[in-house]
Amino acid sequence: MAGVAVTVKDNLWVEAYTVTQGSRLFKDFVAPRDAWVVQRLRALGAVVLGITNCSEFACKGATDNLVYGTTRHPADLKRTPGGSSGGAVAALASGLGLLALGTDAGGSVRRPAAHTALVGYKPSQGLVPNPWGFGEPNYGVSVVGLLAKNVADCAWFFDQVGDFDASDASAPPLPVDWQALQCSVRAPSKDVRIAWSPRLGCGFAIDADIRLAIEQVVDRLASAGWNVAQADPPWGESVSAYPMDALQHAGLHALHGRALQAATTEIDPHLKAQIESGALKSASDRASVLRARDRIQRDLGTFFSSFDLLLCPTVPVIPWDNTSIAPTRVEGRTAGLRDHAVFTPLFNLCGVPACSVPVATVRGFPVGLQIVAPRFQDPLVFAFAGLMERLLARSSTV
Repeated sequence: MAGVAVTVKDNLWVEAYTVTQGSRLFKDFVAPRDAWVVQRLRALGAVVLGITNCSEFACKGATDNLVYGTTRHPADLKRTPGGSSGGAVAALASGLGLLALGTDAGGSVRRPAAHTALVGYKPSQGLVPNPWGFGEPNYGVSVVGLLAKNVADCAWFFDQVGDFDASDASAPPLPVDWQALQCSVRAPSKDVRIAWSPRLGCGFAIDADIRLAIEQVVDRLASAGWNVAQADPPWGESVSAYPMDALQHAGLHALHGRALQAATTEIDPHLKAQIESGALKSASDRASVLRARDRIQRDLGTFFSSFDLLLCPTVPVIPWDNTSIAPTRVEGRTAGLRDHAVFTPLFNLCGVPACSVPVATVRGFPVGLQIVAPRFQDPLVFAFAGLMERLLARSSTV
């Protein structure tokens, strides 16, 4: 990786750099060492181009904070690129660097990638170590995520940083065949069983033109002879609410509740509300999230006994006004704060690999298709993502 320019999200440590998590509470914090993944990249000769903006504590779906202000969509400065890795995608889509490091606890890499026509990858839990650094409010579900301009670069990026480190609590409990996990893009087998789930079995709202654009891509895949069936994971609408709120809010309170009491005006009001909500979460609330996580993992595992890959939308909307934390409407309905982010977090709870690939343009903005496979089937995800990229490139030249 000698000379390859990489940007690093503002919640991953870069030794001797000011790293803030987008928070005034950390505006003077200088990282004492590199994050594991930054250490690896530097050892391989990569160059840290700079630190990219994120929402405070990486816990909002739009990227703005009280330290550095608002990150804007490079194609329309009045819109947001999403979050929380909004700075990473805005920089990469604008030509700053070849690759970008983000973090993804509920879609914070995949959704912004979808909004900016990039490839955004959430690896299987534990395959990219992150054993030290800032405390993580979404403990056990956040991973280091990877961003690139095409699938081959993203797969190569993963091959450089994927490894085992026993100091990482999420490391695989059994030895992993790293040779088998090498993700240089190759054609997947035609025997792959593919499920297409437009609402993910949860009744999630999605703008009609976005659904149509993605369905046309899926239809093209079927017309090319691939084994595609419409099917939903069996978890049902009981998971239609954002499943990680209790975990995130409680985690934020545990990490920053005392600081909030001492410096209430120094924290983003939306984060303040989350921290205050976390103070009210009981042990029972948190246990319920963990039980739900077990059930969701079981349900997806059952689903993958019948299918090898799951396709679904990455985001249900185009980028919205950057003065708002979230879009006000999805599919013509009044939207809640998390309704733009519903298609991604379930896969964090399951620890499985998921990749957003740009597949269409709607109202002048890119749309992403999310490709998901069972845990540790990362090579299959990249193989299929490469197939989609080639299929769409061929169709665009016809």
